[in-house]
Amino acid sequence: MTRLINGLLLAALLIAALWSFQFLDLDVANLVSADGLSQMGDYASGFLSPDFSAPHLNAIGRGALETLAMSALGTLLAALLGLALALPASGRYGVLALQASRLLLNAVRAIPELVWAALMVLAAGLGPNAGTLALALHTAGVLGRLFAEALENTPAEPADAVRLAGGGRVAAFCYGTLPGVWPQLVAYTLYRWENNIRMASVLGFVGAGGLGQMLYISLSLFQEAQAATVILAMLLLVLGVDALSGWVRQRWVTQ
Repeated sequence: MTRLINGLLLAALLIAALWSFQFLDLDVANLVSADGLSQMGDYASGFLSPDFSAPHLNAIGRGALETLAMSALGTLLAALLGLALALPASGRYGVLALQASRLLLNAVRAIPELVWAALMVLAAGLGPNAGTLALALHTAGVLGRLFAEALENTPAEPADAVRLAGGGRVAAFCYGTLPGVWPQLVAYTLYRWENNIRMASVLGFVGAGGLGQMLYISLSLFQEAQAATVILAMLLLVLGVDALSGWVRQRWVTQ
């Protein structure tokens, strides 16, 4: 019986794959033909000679700084907004505030960054402002949910001790709850920064500035050499941020 079910599932997958080829009208034969392979080879060969001219490198440097600033500022704003929403989402202000804040967190993180960027371009215009707001809104939903779970799992005894000693709600949170959960909050924020530096590199495809916008323009004009340099800059920027984030986590979080 199990073999029959597995065989039926395999047959269904094969039928679905064949139907997909027919539905999408993919011309695989033309793609792998001699002419098609030759055209793809000619296009790919243009990326083998990156443009390292001084004007182009200067433009890339500015674009890299824009991308880095977008990711850093967007992550910082998201961490602050996420923490503000995580407090009610962790059940500290009643059931109504918990449900409302979690609904808001689910809503903002359900919309992808590219969609937020397209909306922010309409609201704030072209440029890095739209990219920063898009990253901040989506990441706030992600970090807010993670922060709320971290706060829920934090022991309440230290905060209760501060309250019993005469401290207020803010003092209890700052001196009783925050020290125990701080390493998790920093780790989550750094991980999201790593993700945001990658996403900031492609938000420019909808006009949100940075290296992504330069790459989109280069590809649109079939400037393979310039596009190859932008891709290399993206790679170096992502590797640098990953290394910096890993060093900070080892220094601040794991010790």
